Amino acid sequence: MQISPEDNAREKETLQYTIDDPDLDFTMAKNNVKEMVTSTYGNAMILSWKDGTTGKFYPTFACGDGKTNVEPWIYYAQTRGANLTVDVNDGAYVFMILIL
Repeated sequence: MQISPEDNAREKETLQYTIDDPDLDFTMAKNNVKEMVTSTYGNAMILSWKDGTTGKFYPTFACGDGKTNVEPWIYYAQTRGANLTVDVNDGAYVFMILIL
């Protein structure tokens, strides 16, 4: 199955999501977001992410034609139809998701 942005007419949405846990790390944030998104929207996949606490992001390879000022992980998700961005704890962790 090939997924294309044209297949999904869902409007783009950004959620501010707070997780009150002093031990919160990337894995915990990702698991919480996956659970919340699946229970709220059904089938979905994380296309890209950024760990704002370390600066790491995925995918790490260059995307686009080199003429865009958009970070590669954002460009990657946008061009693959991401329609939900979940911002955890004011940028500590950000996930770009395709709701199917």
